[in-house]
Amino acid sequence: MSWEVVIGLEIHAQLTTKSKIFSGASTEYGAAPNSQACPIDIGMPGMLPVLNQAVIGKSIMLGLALDAEIGKRSVFDRKNYFYPDLPKGYQTSQFELPIVGQGKLEIELEDGTKKVIGVTRAHLEEDAGKSVHGLVPGQTGVDLNRSGTPLLEIVSDPDMSSAKEAVAYAKKMHELVQYLGICDGNMQEGSFRVDSNVSVRRKGEPLGTRAELKNINSFRFIEKAIEFEVERQIELLESGGKVVQETRLYDAETNTTRSMRTKEEANDYRYFPCPDLLPVVITEEDIKAVKDSMPELPEAKRQRFVSEFGLSEYDAVVLTGSRALAEFFETVVALTGSKDAKLCANWVTSGFAAALNRDGLPVEQAPVTAELLAGMIVRIMDNSISGKIAKQVFEAMWKGEGTADSIIEAKGLKQITDSGVIEALVDAVLGDNPSQVEAYKAGQTKMLGYFVGQVMQASGGQANPSQVNQILVAKLSD
Repeated sequence: MSWEVVIGLEIHAQLTTKSKIFSGASTEYGAAPNSQACPIDIGMPGMLPVLNQAVIGKSIMLGLALDAEIGKRSVFDRKNYFYPDLPKGYQTSQFELPIVGQGKLEIELEDGTKKVIGVTRAHLEEDAGKSVHGLVPGQTGVDLNRSGTPLLEIVSDPDMSSAKEAVAYAKKMHELVQYLGICDGNMQEGSFRVDSNVSVRRKGEPLGTRAELKNINSFRFIEKAIEFEVERQIELLESGGKVVQETRLYDAETNTTRSMRTKEEANDYRYFPCPDLLPVVITEEDIKAVKDSMPELPEAKRQRFVSEFGLSEYDAVVLTGSRALAEFFETVVALTGSKDAKLCANWVTSGFAAALNRDGLPVEQAPVTAELLAGMIVRIMDNSISGKIAKQVFEAMWKGEGTADSIIEAKGLKQITDSGVIEALVDAVLGDNPSQVEAYKAGQTKMLGYFVGQVMQASGGQANPSQVNQILVAKLSD
Protein backbone atom coordinates (compact mmCIF):
# COMPACT_ATOMS: atom_id res chain seq x y z
CA MET A 1 0.00 0.00 0.00
CA SER A 2 1.13 3.57 -0.65
CA TRP A 3 2.09 5.88 2.18
CA GLU A 4 0.92 9.38 3.06
CA VAL A 5 3.23 11.91 4.69
CA VAL A 6 1.86 14.27 7.33
CA ILE A 7 3.96 17.28 8.38
CA GLY A 8 3.39 20.13 10.80
CA LEU A 9 5.92 22.87 11.60
CA GLU A 10 6.65 24.79 14.77
CA ILE A 11 8.51 28.00 14.00
CA HIS A 12 10.24 29.98 16.73
CA ALA A 13 10.53 33.60 15.61
CA GLN A 14 12.62 35.83 17.87
CA LEU A 15 10.87 39.18 18.19
CA THR A 16 12.74 42.37 17.34
CA THR A 17 12.83 43.95 20.78
CA LYS A 18 15.90 45.53 22.35
CA SER A 19 15.11 43.99 25.72
CA LYS A 20 13.79 40.64 26.88
CA ILE A 21 10.20 39.62 27.30
CA PHE A 22 10.08 39.94 31.12
CA SER A 23 13.14 42.05 31.94
CA GLY A 24 15.21 45.00 30.75
CA ALA A 25 18.24 42.84 29.85
CA SER A 26 19.59 43.30 26.32
CA THR A 27 18.79 40.89 23.50
CA GLU A 28 21.80 41.94 21.40
CA TYR A 29 23.50 39.01 19.69
CA GLY A 30 27.13 38.06 20.22
CA ALA A 31 27.79 39.27 23.77
CA ALA A 32 30.16 37.41 26.08
CA PRO A 33 28.55 34.31 27.67
CA ASN A 34 26.26 35.05 30.64
CA SER A 35 26.77 38.80 30.38
CA GLN A 36 23.12 39.48 29.47
CA ALA A 37 21.28 37.25 31.94
CA CYS A 38 19.78 39.25 34.78
CA PRO A 39 18.21 37.86 37.99
CA ILE A 40 14.71 38.02 36.48
CA ASP A 41 15.74 35.94 33.45
CA ILE A 42 17.09 33.12 35.62
CA GLY A 43 14.32 33.25 38.21
CA MET A 44 16.25 34.32 41.29
CA PRO A 45 14.16 34.39 44.49
CA GLY A 46 12.06 37.52 44.89
CA MET A 47 12.40 38.56 41.24
CA LEU A 48 9.11 39.39 39.51
CA PRO A 49 8.70 39.47 35.72
CA VAL A 50 7.22 42.50 33.95
CA LEU A 51 5.80 41.97 30.46
CA ASN A 52 7.49 43.86 27.63
CA GLN A 53 4.51 45.62 26.02
CA ALA A 54 6.16 45.65 22.57
CA VAL A 55 5.68 41.90 22.17
CA ILE A 56 1.90 42.26 22.29
CA GLY A 57 1.72 44.55 19.28
CA LYS A 58 4.08 42.33 17.30
CA SER A 59 1.92 39.29 18.07
CA ILE A 60 -1.25 41.08 17.02
CA MET A 61 0.45 42.15 13.77
CA LEU A 62 1.26 38.57 12.85
CA GLY A 63 -2.27 37.50 13.73
CA LEU A 64 -3.75 40.11 11.41
CA ALA A 65 -1.38 39.10 8.60
CA LEU A 66 -2.50 35.47 9.00
CA ASP A 67 -6.19 36.45 9.11
CA ALA A 68 -6.21 34.78 12.51
CA GLU A 69 -8.38 35.03 15.58
CA ILE A 70 -6.95 37.51 18.10
CA GLY A 71 -7.42 36.43 21.70
CA LYS A 72 -8.91 39.35 23.61
CA ARG A 73 -7.76 37.74 26.86
CA SER A 74 -4.61 35.64 27.02
CA VAL A 75 -2.75 34.10 29.91
CA PHE A 76 0.87 33.15 30.56
CA ASP A 77 1.58 29.67 31.88
CA ARG A 78 4.52 27.86 33.37
CA LYS A 79 5.74 24.96 31.24
CA ASN A 80 7.76 22.68 33.50
CA TYR A 81 10.75 20.71 32.28
CA PHE A 82 14.32 20.24 33.41
CA TYR A 83 17.35 21.03 31.24
CA PRO A 84 20.73 22.41 32.31
CA ASP A 85 20.08 25.62 30.33
CA LEU A 86 16.71 26.26 32.03
CA PRO A 87 17.69 27.38 35.53
CA LYS A 88 14.13 28.12 36.69
CA GLY A 89 12.98 24.58 35.89
CA TYR A 90 10.12 26.05 33.86
CA GLN A 91 9.56 28.19 30.80
CA THR A 92 7.03 31.01 30.88
CA SER A 93 4.85 30.40 27.83
CA GLN A 94 1.22 30.38 26.69
CA PHE A 95 -0.93 27.30 26.32
CA GLU A 96 -4.72 27.37 26.24
CA LEU A 97 -5.17 31.11 25.73
CA PRO A 98 -2.59 32.45 23.24
CA ILE A 99 -2.79 35.89 21.64
CA VAL A 100 -2.97 34.48 18.09
CA GLY A 101 -5.50 31.74 17.41
CA GLN A 102 -6.53 29.85 14.27
CA GLY A 103 -5.27 31.44 11.03
CA LYS A 104 -3.98 30.51 7.60
CA LEU A 105 -1.14 31.08 5.16
CA GLU A 106 -1.24 30.42 1.42
CA ILE A 107 1.86 28.94 -0.17
CA GLU A 108 2.85 28.48 -3.80
CA LEU A 109 4.68 25.36 -4.94
CA GLU A 110 7.30 25.05 -7.67
CA ASP A 111 4.73 24.02 -10.28
CA GLY A 112 2.63 27.12 -9.56
CA THR A 113 -0.11 25.36 -7.61
CA LYS A 114 -1.28 27.05 -4.44
CA LYS A 115 -2.26 25.53 -1.13
CA VAL A 116 -3.63 26.98 2.10
CA ILE A 117 -1.87 25.82 5.27
CA GLY A 118 -3.71 26.23 8.54
CA VAL A 119 -2.03 27.94 11.47
CA THR A 120 -3.16 26.44 14.77
CA ARG A 121 -1.84 29.23 16.99
CA ALA A 122 1.05 31.56 17.68
CA HIS A 123 1.94 31.99 21.31
CA LEU A 124 4.45 34.12 23.20
CA GLU A 125 7.14 32.55 25.30
CA GLU A 126 10.62 33.14 26.64
CA ASP A 127 13.66 31.38 25.20
CA ALA A 128 15.85 29.10 27.29
CA GLY A 129 19.62 29.35 27.55
CA LYS A 130 22.10 27.43 25.47
CA SER A 131 24.30 24.44 26.27
CA VAL A 132 27.78 24.90 24.84
CA HIS A 133 29.85 21.83 24.01
CA GLY A 134 33.56 21.64 23.30
CA LEU A 135 34.89 24.81 24.91
CA VAL A 136 35.98 22.94 28.02
CA PRO A 137 37.21 19.38 27.35
CA GLY A 138 34.89 16.80 28.83
CA GLN A 139 32.42 19.38 30.12
CA THR A 140 29.35 21.25 28.91
CA GLY A 141 29.06 25.00 29.48
CA VAL A 142 25.81 26.90 29.91
CA ASP A 143 25.29 30.35 28.36
CA LEU A 144 22.16 32.04 29.70
CA ASN A 145 22.26 35.12 27.47
CA ARG A 146 19.25 33.87 25.51
CA SER A 147 17.22 33.20 28.66
CA GLY A 148 14.17 35.42 28.50
CA THR A 149 14.58 36.38 24.84
CA PRO A 150 11.05 36.91 23.43
CA LEU A 151 9.82 34.26 21.02
CA LEU A 152 6.63 33.87 19.05
CA GLU A 153 6.07 30.16 18.46
CA ILE A 154 4.00 29.71 15.31
CA VAL A 155 2.39 26.26 15.19
CA SER A 156 0.94 25.01 11.90
CA ASP A 157 -1.82 22.49 11.35
CA PRO A 158 -0.52 19.11 10.06
CA ASP A 159 -1.47 20.16 6.52
CA MET A 160 1.78 19.57 4.63
CA SER A 161 2.35 16.33 2.76
CA SER A 162 5.90 16.69 1.41
CA ALA A 163 9.25 18.19 2.32
CA LYS A 164 8.87 20.73 -0.49
CA GLU A 165 5.54 21.93 0.91
CA ALA A 166 7.11 22.30 4.34
CA VAL A 167 9.97 24.36 2.93
CA ALA A 168 7.56 26.53 0.92
CA TYR A 169 5.57 27.22 4.11
CA ALA A 170 8.70 27.96 6.16
CA LYS A 171 10.01 30.34 3.49
CA LYS A 172 6.68 32.13 3.21
CA MET A 173 6.50 32.58 6.99
CA HIS A 174 10.14 33.69 7.03
CA GLU A 175 9.32 36.33 4.39
CA LEU A 176 6.21 37.45 6.26
CA VAL A 177 7.77 38.02 9.69
CA GLN A 178 10.58 40.02 8.09
CA TYR A 179 8.13 42.14 6.06
CA LEU A 180 6.22 42.89 9.23
CA GLY A 181 9.47 43.83 10.97
CA ILE A 182 8.70 41.58 13.94
CA CYS A 183 11.67 39.22 13.37
CA ASP A 184 14.97 39.74 11.54
CA GLY A 185 14.82 36.15 10.21
CA ASN A 186 18.51 35.46 10.82
CA MET A 187 18.67 31.66 10.91
CA GLN A 188 22.40 31.53 11.60
CA GLU A 189 21.94 33.54 14.81
CA GLY A 190 18.91 31.48 15.86
CA SER A 191 16.35 34.23 15.30
CA PHE A 192 14.23 31.93 13.12
CA ARG A 193 14.23 28.26 14.06
CA VAL A 194 12.10 25.47 12.63
CA ASP A 195 10.98 22.23 14.27
CA SER A 196 9.36 19.69 11.94
CA ASN A 197 6.82 17.14 13.17
CA VAL A 198 6.87 14.25 10.70
CA SER A 199 4.71 11.12 10.52
CA VAL A 200 3.58 8.65 7.88
CA ARG A 201 0.45 6.54 7.51
CA ARG A 202 -1.13 4.19 5.04
CA LYS A 203 -3.95 5.78 3.09
CA GLY A 204 -7.21 5.82 5.01
CA GLU A 205 -5.60 5.10 8.38
CA PRO A 206 -5.42 7.44 11.42
CA LEU A 207 -2.44 9.74 11.92
CA GLY A 208 0.81 7.91 12.60
CA THR A 209 3.24 8.46 15.47
CA ARG A 210 5.27 11.58 14.85
CA ALA A 211 8.92 12.40 15.37
CA GLU A 212 10.04 15.97 15.93
CA LEU A 213 13.10 17.21 14.08
CA LYS A 214 14.53 19.96 16.26
CA ASN A 215 16.05 23.38 15.51
CA ILE A 216 17.06 23.08 11.86
CA ASN A 217 18.71 26.31 10.72
CA SER A 218 18.50 26.26 6.92
CA PHE A 219 15.75 25.62 4.40
CA ARG A 220 17.88 23.13 2.50
CA PHE A 221 18.49 21.10 5.65
CA ILE A 222 14.78 21.21 6.55
CA GLU A 223 14.01 19.54 3.23
CA LYS A 224 16.78 16.96 3.50
CA ALA A 225 15.95 16.13 7.14
CA ILE A 226 12.26 15.57 6.40
CA GLU A 227 13.03 13.45 3.34
CA PHE A 228 15.38 11.24 5.37
CA GLU A 229 12.92 10.95 8.26
CA VAL A 230 10.07 9.93 5.94
CA GLU A 231 12.20 7.17 4.43
CA ARG A 232 13.33 6.04 7.89
CA GLN A 233 9.79 5.75 9.22
CA ILE A 234 8.47 3.92 6.15
CA GLU A 235 11.34 1.42 6.23
CA LEU A 236 10.80 0.90 9.97
CA LEU A 237 7.06 0.27 9.61
CA GLU A 238 7.43 -1.98 6.55
CA SER A 239 9.93 -4.12 8.45
CA GLY A 240 7.43 -4.63 11.29
CA GLY A 241 8.81 -2.02 13.67
CA LYS A 242 7.10 0.89 15.41
CA VAL A 243 7.82 4.60 15.26
CA VAL A 244 8.60 6.06 18.70
CA GLN A 245 7.37 9.54 19.56
CA GLU A 246 10.65 11.34 20.12
CA THR A 247 12.75 14.36 19.37
CA ARG A 248 15.46 13.78 16.77
CA LEU A 249 18.42 15.85 15.62
CA TYR A 250 19.52 16.20 12.00
CA ASP A 251 23.19 15.62 11.17
CA ALA A 252 24.02 17.54 7.98
CA GLU A 253 27.36 15.77 7.50
CA THR A 254 25.81 12.30 7.33
CA ASN A 255 22.36 13.43 6.15
CA THR A 256 20.71 11.37 8.88
CA THR A 257 18.56 11.99 11.94
CA ARG A 258 19.34 10.54 15.36
CA SER A 259 17.35 10.22 18.55
CA MET A 260 17.79 13.02 21.09
CA ARG A 261 15.10 12.25 23.68
CA THR A 262 11.62 10.83 24.05
CA LYS A 263 9.06 13.45 23.08
CA GLU A 264 6.84 14.64 25.88
CA GLU A 265 3.08 15.09 25.70
CA ALA A 266 1.51 18.38 26.76
CA ASN A 267 0.42 16.95 30.13
CA ASP A 268 4.02 15.99 30.90
CA TYR A 269 4.85 19.69 31.10
CA ARG A 270 2.32 20.22 33.93
CA TYR A 271 1.17 23.58 32.60
CA PHE A 272 -0.39 25.95 35.11
CA PRO A 273 -1.08 29.71 35.03
CA CYS A 274 1.92 31.84 35.99
CA PRO A 275 1.06 33.45 39.35
CA ASP A 276 3.44 36.38 38.72
CA LEU A 277 1.84 37.69 35.51
CA LEU A 278 -1.58 39.24 35.00
CA PRO A 279 -3.75 38.19 32.03
CA VAL A 280 -3.19 40.20 28.83
CA VAL A 281 -6.34 42.07 27.76
CA ILE A 282 -6.52 43.30 24.16
CA THR A 283 -9.17 45.79 23.03
CA GLU A 284 -10.55 46.58 19.58
CA GLU A 285 -8.70 49.90 19.80
CA ASP A 286 -5.43 48.02 20.33
CA ILE A 287 -6.08 45.88 17.26
CA LYS A 288 -6.99 48.91 15.12
CA ALA A 289 -3.85 50.76 16.17
CA VAL A 290 -1.69 47.81 15.12
CA LYS A 291 -3.59 47.40 11.85
CA ASP A 292 -3.08 51.06 10.99
CA SER A 293 0.67 50.71 11.56
CA MET A 294 1.15 47.59 9.42
CA PRO A 295 3.28 47.72 6.26
CA GLU A 296 2.01 46.54 2.90
CA LEU A 297 2.14 42.75 2.86
CA PRO A 298 4.14 40.81 0.23
CA GLU A 299 1.21 39.51 -1.81
CA ALA A 300 -0.44 42.92 -1.99
CA LYS A 301 2.88 44.49 -2.99
CA ARG A 302 3.37 41.92 -5.78
CA GLN A 303 -0.07 42.60 -7.19
CA ARG A 304 0.56 46.36 -7.07
CA PHE A 305 3.92 46.02 -8.82
CA VAL A 306 2.18 44.19 -11.67
CA SER A 307 -0.74 46.62 -11.96
CA GLU A 308 1.06 49.90 -11.21
CA PHE A 309 4.42 49.32 -12.89
CA GLY A 310 3.42 46.84 -15.59
CA LEU A 311 5.93 44.25 -14.42
CA SER A 312 5.69 40.53 -15.08
CA GLU A 313 4.64 38.20 -12.30
CA TYR A 314 8.19 36.84 -12.23
CA ASP A 315 9.79 40.28 -11.78
CA ALA A 316 7.25 41.17 -9.09
CA VAL A 317 8.00 37.97 -7.16
CA VAL A 318 11.78 38.55 -7.32
CA LEU A 319 11.53 42.20 -6.31
CA THR A 320 9.28 41.46 -3.35
CA GLY A 321 11.44 38.59 -2.13
CA SER A 322 12.46 40.90 0.69
CA ARG A 323 10.94 44.11 1.99
CA ALA A 324 14.31 45.85 1.75
CA LEU A 325 14.73 44.97 -1.95
CA ALA A 326 11.15 46.00 -2.75
CA GLU A 327 11.61 49.37 -1.05
CA PHE A 328 14.97 49.83 -2.81
CA PHE A 329 13.28 49.25 -6.17
CA GLU A 330 10.48 51.72 -5.45
CA THR A 331 13.01 54.35 -4.43
CA VAL A 332 14.94 53.83 -7.69
CA VAL A 333 11.74 54.18 -9.74
CA ALA A 334 10.79 57.37 -7.91
CA LEU A 335 14.26 58.92 -8.29
CA THR A 336 14.47 58.25 -12.02
CA GLY A 337 11.31 60.31 -12.46
CA SER A 338 10.31 57.89 -15.18
CA LYS A 339 7.64 55.34 -15.92
CA ASP A 340 10.25 52.92 -17.31
CA ALA A 341 9.90 50.67 -14.28
CA LYS A 342 10.95 47.67 -16.36
CA LEU A 343 14.44 49.10 -16.88
CA CYS A 344 14.71 49.82 -13.15
CA ALA A 345 13.47 46.31 -12.35
CA ASN A 346 16.03 44.76 -14.70
CA TRP A 347 18.89 46.54 -12.97
CA VAL A 348 17.66 45.83 -9.45
CA THR A 349 17.01 42.13 -10.09
CA SER A 350 20.11 41.49 -12.21
CA GLY A 351 23.08 43.81 -11.71
CA PHE A 352 22.29 44.96 -8.17
CA ALA A 353 20.93 41.68 -6.75
CA ALA A 354 23.70 39.69 -8.45
CA ALA A 355 26.34 41.88 -6.81
CA LEU A 356 24.66 41.45 -3.42
CA ASN A 357 24.69 37.66 -3.80
CA ARG A 358 28.27 37.63 -5.04
CA ASP A 359 29.53 39.60 -2.05
CA GLY A 360 27.11 38.15 0.51
CA LEU A 361 25.70 41.56 1.46
CA PRO A 362 22.22 42.61 2.59
CA VAL A 363 20.53 45.47 0.73
CA GLU A 364 21.24 47.87 3.58
CA GLN A 365 25.03 47.37 3.28
CA ALA A 366 25.28 47.68 -0.50
CA PRO A 367 27.91 50.23 -1.65
CA VAL A 368 25.55 51.26 -4.45
CA THR A 369 22.60 53.12 -2.96
CA ALA A 370 19.24 53.63 -4.62
CA GLU A 371 20.33 57.20 -5.41
CA LEU A 372 23.50 56.02 -7.15
CA LEU A 373 21.71 53.35 -9.18
CA ALA A 374 18.94 55.76 -10.19
CA GLY A 375 21.58 58.26 -11.35
CA MET A 376 23.10 55.63 -13.63
CA ILE A 377 19.74 54.49 -15.00
CA VAL A 378 18.90 58.10 -15.91
CA ARG A 379 22.06 58.17 -18.04
CA ILE A 380 20.92 55.02 -19.84
CA MET A 381 17.53 56.58 -20.46
CA ASP A 382 18.95 59.81 -21.91
CA ASN A 383 21.36 57.82 -24.11
CA SER A 384 24.46 59.14 -22.37
CA ILE A 385 25.61 55.53 -21.97
CA SER A 386 24.60 52.19 -23.42
CA GLY A 387 23.51 49.18 -21.41
CA LYS A 388 26.91 47.60 -22.01
CA ILE A 389 28.80 50.64 -20.76
CA ALA A 390 26.41 50.83 -17.81
CA LYS A 391 27.83 47.53 -16.57
CA GLN A 392 31.29 49.14 -16.38
CA VAL A 393 29.83 52.17 -14.61
CA PHE A 394 27.96 49.98 -12.12
CA GLU A 395 31.08 48.00 -11.21
CA ALA A 396 33.01 51.22 -10.70
CA MET A 397 30.24 52.57 -8.44
CA TRP A 398 30.25 49.27 -6.52
CA LYS A 399 33.98 49.78 -5.91
CA GLY A 400 33.27 53.25 -4.52
CA GLU A 401 34.75 55.23 -7.41
CA GLY A 402 31.99 57.84 -7.42
CA THR A 403 28.67 58.66 -9.05
CA ALA A 404 27.67 57.58 -12.53
CA ASP A 405 28.29 61.07 -13.88
CA SER A 406 31.76 61.37 -12.36
CA ILE A 407 32.75 57.88 -13.56
CA ILE A 408 31.45 58.51 -17.10
CA GLU A 409 33.42 61.77 -17.21
CA ALA A 410 36.62 60.40 -15.71
CA LYS A 411 36.71 57.29 -17.90
CA GLY A 412 35.42 58.93 -21.08
CA LEU A 413 32.51 56.53 -21.35
CA LYS A 414 29.88 58.86 -22.78
CA GLN A 415 27.95 57.23 -25.59
CA ILE A 416 28.53 58.39 -29.15
CA THR A 417 25.25 59.63 -30.59
CA ASP A 418 26.62 61.86 -33.36
CA SER A 419 25.21 60.25 -36.52
CA GLY A 420 28.07 61.56 -38.63
CA VAL A 421 30.65 59.87 -36.42
CA ILE A 422 28.71 56.60 -36.35
CA GLU A 423 28.24 56.71 -40.16
CA ALA A 424 31.98 57.07 -40.62
CA LEU A 425 32.58 54.03 -38.38
CA VAL A 426 30.01 52.02 -40.35
CA ASP A 427 31.59 52.98 -43.69
CA ALA A 428 35.00 51.87 -42.42
CA VAL A 429 33.70 48.49 -41.22
CA LEU A 430 31.79 47.80 -44.45
CA GLY A 431 34.81 48.82 -46.51
CA ASP A 432 37.04 46.40 -44.58
CA ASN A 433 34.63 43.46 -45.00
CA PRO A 434 33.54 43.26 -48.68
CA SER A 435 32.96 39.48 -48.69
CA GLN A 436 30.72 39.72 -45.64
CA VAL A 437 28.79 42.55 -47.31
CA GLU A 438 28.22 40.36 -50.40
CA ALA A 439 27.09 37.48 -48.16
CA TYR A 440 24.57 39.76 -46.42
CA LYS A 441 23.18 41.00 -49.74
CA ALA A 442 22.95 37.40 -50.94
CA GLY A 443 20.50 36.66 -48.14
CA GLN A 444 22.69 35.92 -45.11
CA THR A 445 21.01 38.60 -43.00
CA LYS A 446 22.51 37.17 -39.81
CA MET A 447 25.71 38.95 -40.86
CA LEU A 448 24.12 42.12 -39.50
CA GLY A 449 25.08 41.06 -35.98
CA TYR A 450 28.69 40.68 -37.14
CA PHE A 451 28.75 44.22 -38.53
CA VAL A 452 27.18 45.66 -35.36
CA GLY A 453 29.85 43.94 -33.29
CA GLN A 454 32.64 45.32 -35.48
CA VAL A 455 31.29 48.88 -35.25
CA MET A 456 30.86 48.64 -31.49
CA GLN A 457 34.40 47.32 -31.17
CA ALA A 458 35.74 50.14 -33.32
CA SER A 459 33.95 52.68 -31.11
CA GLY A 460 35.21 51.15 -27.90
CA GLY A 461 31.65 50.11 -27.08
CA GLN A 462 30.49 53.72 -27.00
CA ALA A 463 28.43 54.00 -30.19
CA ASN A 464 24.68 54.05 -29.71
CA PRO A 465 23.63 50.47 -30.68
CA SER A 466 20.23 51.54 -31.98
CA GLN A 467 21.76 54.13 -34.29
CA VAL A 468 24.40 51.65 -35.43
CA ASN A 469 21.66 49.19 -36.42
CA GLN A 470 19.66 51.79 -38.29
CA ILE A 471 22.61 53.12 -40.25
CA LEU A 472 23.91 49.66 -41.09
CA VAL A 473 20.53 48.48 -42.41
CA ALA A 474 20.22 51.63 -44.53
CA LYS A 475 23.73 51.28 -45.95
CA LEU A 476 23.35 47.58 -46.70
CA SER A 477 20.04 48.16 -48.44
CA ASP A 478 21.59 50.48 -51.02
